[in-house]
Amino acid sequence: MNEDYPVRLPYLGAVIAWGMGALLTIAAVTLNVWAVKTLFESRTTVLTQRCTAHLVTKGPFRFTRNPTYLGYSLLTAGLGLMIGNLWFVAMAAVAAALTTPLVIRCEEMHLLSRFGCEFEFYCKRTRRWI
Repeated sequence: MNEDYPVRLPYLGAVIAWGMGALLTIAAVTLNVWAVKTLFESRTTVLTQRCTAHLVTKGPFRFTRNPTYLGYSLLTAGLGLMIGNLWFVAMAAVAAALTTPLVIRCEEMHLLSRFGCEFEFYCKRTRRWI
């Protein structure tokens, strides 16, 4: 075996994990920027504690009802892969799982009371996450 080029599988795994993490991070940032841009263009609030002016169903909201939460989860997992800390990946999954009952359901109740059948129809054709 040539000592100049030893095969190091753990190093190769780290490179692959970093690459996957970088792709997830780029996807997450792109998704979040697209979502915020779409909300601004629709002239509604980006802040979740404010009353929304319009039901936004275009842009990334065509594919997921919660693109920003999805983006945050992907970003956390991607950064975890890039720095080699699997706790980040695990916590991204835990945070995503807790976001649904603690945050998203409350937001959905607000949207249902504000937009009624229009929101119900949107929920039937668009997934909550992916």
